Amino acid sequence: MSGHSKWATTKHKKAVVDGKRAKMFTKLIKNIEVAARMGGGDVSGNPTLYDAIQKAKKSSVPNDNIDRAVKRGSGAETGGADYQTIMYEGYGPSGVAMLIECLTDNKNRAAMEVRTAMTRNGGSLADPGSVSFLFHRKGVVLVPAAQEGRTVDEDDVLEATLEAGADDVNDLGDAFEVVSEATDLVAVRTALQAAGIDYDSADASFVPDNKIELDADGAAKLFRLVDVLEDLDDVQNIFANFDVPDEVMEQLEDA
Repeated sequence: MSGHSKWATTKHKKAVVDGKRAKMFTKLIKNIEVAARMGGGDVSGNPTLYDAIQKAKKSSVPNDNIDRAVKRGSGAETGGADYQTIMYEGYGPSGVAMLIECLTDNKNRAAMEVRTAMTRNGGSLADPGSVSFLFHRKGVVLVPAAQEGRTVDEDDVLEATLEAGADDVNDLGDAFEVVSEATDLVAVRTALQAAGIDYDSADASFVPDNKIELDADGAAKLFRLVDVLEDLDDVQNIFANFDVPDEVMEQLEDA
């Protein structure tokens, strides 16, 4: 889930606790398989595959699972599915604009399940192009503040990435979000590596131009919809133009 980064990182950590590790693993493996199919199985020449593998490793996906996914995707091993990427557009509660990215081997199933989840949880699908113009493709790298043996601050991250193309560095509390043009994503994460700064993920994401601030009721309804969508096997990523004030987040977490 992308949109409110602090909430997204919290959800990622909770996935293991909430018993959703297996589903998270499946989606990360699917990413690797598709990246290998699109750009080949050599990570040195396929930065998308490199980032997909790094993200899986950070989430403790076993190396054997990663290796098999690379082999299936690159054709070195049989059994890979023919996944297609489909982007659905719609609106959630409080008029929040949403992009729902699916990786599926059955478009009809994906469409039906996404539509059902939206309509049953206060959302609705929209025509192609009616929502996507509110977002722009950006590179997003998440850098944990607590590094092995030290703590990095905003200045450290900015100094390492500015010349590589970073546009913004946002402080999320226990992590920093580095935003760049999508074409500068590899350069930014390479610059972090060169500076000895570890990162949790590096993704090409859809970042909204403006965000809708939600109160506790609106946020609870949106998060419920997102939970239902993320539970669908075909849904890979969700991008949305919402923001939730810290005090509202704390209120929801304590509920």
